[in-house]
Amino acid sequence: MPQRILTLTLNPAVDLASRATSVVPTHKVRTTDEHVDPGGGGINVSRVIHALGGETQALVLAGGATGQWLEALLLACGVPHQILPMAGRSRVSLTVYDEAARQEYRFVPEGPEVTPDELAAAEAVLAATPGAWLVLSGSLPRGAPPRTYGLIAAAAAARGVRVVLDTSGPALAAALHRGLVLIKPSLRELEHLVGRPLPDTAAQEGEAARLVATGAAAMVAVTLGADGALLATADGVVRLPALAGLVRSAVGAGDAFLGAMVLSLARGDTPHEALVWGTAAGSAAVENAGTARVTRDAVVAAYRRLRV
Repeated sequence: MPQRILTLTLNPAVDLASRATSVVPTHKVRTTDEHVDPGGGGINVSRVIHALGGETQALVLAGGATGQWLEALLLACGVPHQILPMAGRSRVSLTVYDEAARQEYRFVPEGPEVTPDELAAAEAVLAATPGAWLVLSGSLPRGAPPRTYGLIAAAAAARGVRVVLDTSGPALAAALHRGLVLIKPSLRELEHLVGRPLPDTAAQEGEAARLVATGAAAMVAVTLGADGALLATADGVVRLPALAGLVRSAVGAGDAFLGAMVLSLARGDTPHEALVWGTAAGSAAVENAGTARVTRDAVVAAYRRLRV
């Protein structure tokens, strides 16, 4: 089986990002520095893997005029992909950075509703597409039951595919113990999963380690924002700090982290080495406006800083 990394995005978006002097109610908010990206968890992961020289293919459930726009953006950035058609119109998300408040506002529609037939057709294409790794990333579309990712993960794992999951809420909880190699919740998502705040290092590391020990997933990576990231495996828990630097946008930084980490694992690196690459890519992503925009040179530079 080829070492290609497949990604599945069931609720993608055209991501619009811009800046405003100030975001205020009722007035026209004039924006500048506009960026347009193909977005959604799996798409972002594939974009980062592609930027870093890895082999990937993005499988994307999309429809309507915005689905066509999404495909045009994927073609423009050169990411290998296949559109899985649906009747609903894919969503458009908006991020505005308020320069006065130094805050980022994110407006994310729920997206179209998928039918059972559309979902079954997408799953059939996925099952027939060869790949050594599969990244299931992003929210589920309306109409998809919470068990969807778990069923896909179990079927793929049974075929010998190494499955990675990055989602939240009921979709995450329903997929645990289904043969997952890695899950990547944010700290907030981990707190929601375990049902309590995790305010300190001991609590965070303890819950991540517990998930590994109980077989929920072989590895648990938790992104901690400005505090970096941690990784729990059967060998224990390690943490890495975030790199200090200019923050222009956090949109897609977690996806950049995951894309670089999975690519490193697929190349045979140790989990700790993969964590370093993931942290480097996440740090590089936040320095750019737009969604998960990284270059190989920037990620390598961040990797070297972390290694020092």
